[in-house]
Amino acid sequence: MPVDTITLPRDSNQALGLGRFALDFLNGKLGAPGELALRAVERFHLDSVACAVSALALRTNAPHVLRDEALEYRVVDGQPGASCFGSRTRVQPEKAIAANCAAVREWDSNGTNFGYNPRLGHTAGEFGHNDFYPVVIAAAQQVSIDGNRAALAMLLLDEIRGRLAEVFSLKDHKIDHVVHGAIASASVYGALLGATPEQIESSLGLLVAHYIPFRAIRAGKQLSDSKGASAALSTEMAVVSVRRALRGFVGPADIFRNPEAIFCLFEPPKSKQESPFDLTLAVTGDDFAVRGMHFKLGLYEHQSAGAIQGLIDLLQRHPALLADETKIAKLRIRIYQPAFGIIGDPAKRDPRTRQSADHSMVYIVATLLRKALTIRAAGWKELMLMPADYDDAALFDPLTRRLIDRIEFAHGGPEFDAKYPDGIPTSLEIEHADLGRLSSGLVMYPAGHARYAGADLDQLLTHKFQLLASLGVDDPQALYDRCHALRGKSPEAMAELYEFEIK
Repeated sequence: MPVDTITLPRDSNQALGLGRFALDFLNGKLGAPGELALRAVERFHLDSVACAVSALALRTNAPHVLRDEALEYRVVDGQPGASCFGSRTRVQPEKAIAANCAAVREWDSNGTNFGYNPRLGHTAGEFGHNDFYPVVIAAAQQVSIDGNRAALAMLLLDEIRGRLAEVFSLKDHKIDHVVHGAIASASVYGALLGATPEQIESSLGLLVAHYIPFRAIRAGKQLSDSKGASAALSTEMAVVSVRRALRGFVGPADIFRNPEAIFCLFEPPKSKQESPFDLTLAVTGDDFAVRGMHFKLGLYEHQSAGAIQGLIDLLQRHPALLADETKIAKLRIRIYQPAFGIIGDPAKRDPRTRQSADHSMVYIVATLLRKALTIRAAGWKELMLMPADYDDAALFDPLTRRLIDRIEFAHGGPEFDAKYPDGIPTSLEIEHADLGRLSSGLVMYPAGHARYAGADLDQLLTHKFQLLASLGVDDPQALYDRCHALRGKSPEAMAELYEFEIK
């Protein structure tokens, strides 16, 4: 009889344990995941495809730099390789994965996790994103993998990185959150390509000992390509590490208990025989990490979703707010830490790049309100933030800038902090010349949140897919059909999944 979870205890070799777990999970030795978990990962993958296609179609910088680089690393005829989105040219897998993950991540509009599992007391609260599905597709282009196995591999990848985010906060030590995703990518990619547990352990040792990105990539008043491409570059090195291990390179063993590696170095355990955490992983049922991950319904930093929901709620309750912009005297937003520190940086009151604007609470809310005032509409679909809302014209729109000047953004204090990361505790007030002071109340679970109770999520995700995909393909519905219902696809269909034309 299978059990719902297994635990890799802190006094064990967890790197070797991850290798064994990945192989056993993919080979069906631990039981079967539930329908809700598999459906969730299919939806997140579908969402990631639309994000990638639109980023490439609009020729965003980092994805094209990495794509052009990948095309310089073509494989010799007969060698297994992988392809970039929109190309049939097979290149070295790590290069295709770097380009594809960068495209998925560029808009910062795909899924998010908060590293929060109070049932097990695992509440480290590390962030993470659903950036890594191209790892599985690249493997499917090298070995025969049908859609069912691909979906299991994607679920496994999200499970490993999601559970690591619950037990170890990288951001507390100024390390970028993509490390958890890179560890998961190496584990899954190795298992799909037939690595032994020992080879996966070596690849994890190589990855953690040699290739750790610090949050220096996110520092500065105006963010660079390094922020958006961080997952891509770390995953590239994860795949390189696996390929080296498969060739016989032996990396540092038992990396989670290594006293000089990041885990024990930054959070020394009580015993030299331990890592800082136990790692509990789901094997059956529906209580997988992906079920606690959140969708973004447009382009915005995920912690601004509560303010977006609060503003939409107020606009729908009080349509008169849309009649005259000059009567909106003030907007006040209150939020928890660390959100306030991340999207409330004073420098982000004057964002001059898209990467800074989509991490600026005041810009996001002002832009949403500007759109509502312009089109006299107040629904999620009508106001969904798209790439055009971050182009040069939008960045310096005079109405947006006037509205920014009227926004007060502050930390809500301990009362707000205590409710995160269970929800996204946010309040928004509007002072109006005629209507007086209007309040959203406390918003905890905005649309897209894992605990959002609305019945319209699928409609909103489909609308988002259509908007983004239409920027890159002539027939968005055909692309939807191509990537939808992943589990029913043949190995041939999986190998060609990303090989479609992008405008």
